[in-house]
Formats: sequence, structure tokens, C-alpha cells
Amino acid sequence: GLTATLVREDAREGDVFSLIGPKRYDAPWKDMESQGWIAPADCVEVRVTLTDSERLAYATAEPEERYRFCATTSTKTNLIQALVERHRGEQTLVIGQYIDQLDELGELLDAPVIKGETRVRERERLFDAFRNGEINVLVVSKVANFSIDLPEATVAIQVSGAYGSRQEEAQRLGRLLRPKKSGQGARFYAVV
Repeated sequence: GLTATLVREDAREGDVFSLIGPKRYDAPWKDMESQGWIAPADCVEVRVTLTDSERLAYATAEPEERYRFCATTSTKTNLIQALVERHRGEQTLVIGQYIDQLDELGELLDAPVIKGETRVRERERLFDAFRNGEINVLVVSKVANFSIDLPEATVAIQVSGAYGSRQEEAQRLGRLLRPKKSGQGARFYAVV
């Protein structure tokens, strides 16, 4: 589970240095953006408010269930649908942690879902269709956090994640940072 990302929640930065070595080069991301090495990115945190009935359910939930409850609340569903509609025609990733939530969103958005159980051949077929513009919206689990090359992805909507992990969010934002042929920037939404 150790990755080379230095933004960590697990206090294992020392392991990265001992296993991989020290950082050799560091470029300010704004410089990389201005020179065209990465796409300009706009990161937006969108907060939803629980309904009265959801607040009651949250208040009476067991402490260990509260995070998942908020991460998967149905209040987010309408917002996700509106964001996807707002960016209709753009290459959009909907990214989350909870498979049942992702399956529900995939059905609602009429979009394929890629998750751990998706066979490699099917993943590649869907990723290729996304790269070629045949599919504009993909719903993906954390399998898309690492090493997925989707250069024309311009929008990512993070619906749920691993307890607010900065490392995971940085990895997900990275899915959008390839410079676009059109010169268009990227938009990353964190729905909380």
C-alpha cells in the first residue's frame, strides 16, 4: 500500500525516502502550469446540507457508521447529476469509495462503472472508449486513483473517499492534469 506520493496521512514519509530515495527535483506546480506541462486546474469544494430526516438518521447512527452515511447520503445524488449535466459533452469522471453508491450513480447517469471486480479487458475497453470520446462519463472506484492515462479527462467529481485523505485527493486530481489538445483547463469537484 505504499506509494511514492509524499502527501501522506499514514506518517510513512520516511518509508518513501528509505525505499525510493530522496526527492531529486521539485517544481512549483504553478510554474509547471504556466509552462504548459500540466493543465490549469480549478478545484471546487461543494458542500451539501443534509435534510432533516438525514440529520436525524446521522445523529442516531453508530459513530463508526457516520462517515459512510455522510459520504453516501442521497442528498449528493441530485448534485452529482446536476454537475454531470453542467459539463455535458466533457470527459467526466465520477470517483468514489463505496461500490453500492457508484453502482447507483452509474445507473442514474447511464454511465459504465469501473471497480475492482471489472475484468482488465473490460476496463481497457471502457478506458479506450473514454479516451476516444465514445463515452463521456465514467464512474470509477479507487482503481482509477493510480496509473490511469486519460489525457482528455477535464472534469472529476469526487463523491466519496478514504476519510478525507489528501494523498487520495492528489492522486484523483492527477487524473485531470494532462495538458488538453484544446488547451482547456480541468475542474475537480470534491462533494462533501
